[in-house]
Amino acid sequence: MSCWETISAYAFRSLGYGERLLPRSEFTLCQQFTLIGSGLIWNIYFGLIALTLGFFLANAIAMAKAASSPWLRKPAEWFIFVFRGSPLFIQFFLAYEAFVLLPRAGIEIFGLTVQTSWVTKAWAGALFVLFLNTAAYSAEIFHGALRSIPKGDLEAADAYGISGWARYRRIQWPTMLRLAWPAYTNEAIFLFHSTTLVYFSGFPAFQQRGDALYYANYFADKTFNPFIPYPIVAVYFVILTLLLTWVFGMINKRLNRHLPSNMSRKIRLRPQLIR
Repeated sequence: MSCWETISAYAFRSLGYGERLLPRSEFTLCQQFTLIGSGLIWNIYFGLIALTLGFFLANAIAMAKAASSPWLRKPAEWFIFVFRGSPLFIQFFLAYEAFVLLPRAGIEIFGLTVQTSWVTKAWAGALFVLFLNTAAYSAEIFHGALRSIPKGDLEAADAYGISGWARYRRIQWPTMLRLAWPAYTNEAIFLFHSTTLVYFSGFPAFQQRGDALYYANYFADKTFNPFIPYPIVAVYFVILTLLLTWVFGMINKRLNRHLPSNMSRKIRLRPQLIR
């Protein structure tokens, strides 16, 4: 089988398309790059969905933690403390055991039976844990940025009569994002790297449709040579990290476009005639 035929057969195997059987012998470098890259689709899925949903939850938790009411502040503080204080690996196992204890027949709510067996699968259960974990870390970042907003900005808003939700939407939230974005970029990179822990968690892969580390471990077990598949995983994640850094850098440039240091300057020729 040529390399192009290998790519056609295994490029989307992790999604259930293409060749169903994994190669058994004569493992080529093309097979390893293709299958590990196919599994990377799940890592990107976990990272993108958890990061997107976690961003909105983190904003809400940061606002709650900054609220004056203890009924909003205390639950937010405990949520952040629990998920930041415990290892992500343990959170995976605790969540899986909790989901397994749910009745397989489903839970009856208002006369309707809600199925719960799907939460024990990696695509849902592991995603739920990653979503809550990144929301807790991001909320702490956003809360710190909220407290770092210059008082002059808030005083100027009060002077113009901007208060309440309008002040948060027009003054506080944009400034918070601008201050928190570099740290939030690191959290996004850490989240995508953390998706490799899904393989070691209790959440099973559906019909051998695992992530990048699933296929890397398969080749390492078959060839007894871990020095090829695992560096391939590292190369893929380095490329993914560079892409994330570029995207978040463009967003950061957009957020800070009004600052004088980011304004485009014309190149001027100024010859020095007198020394």
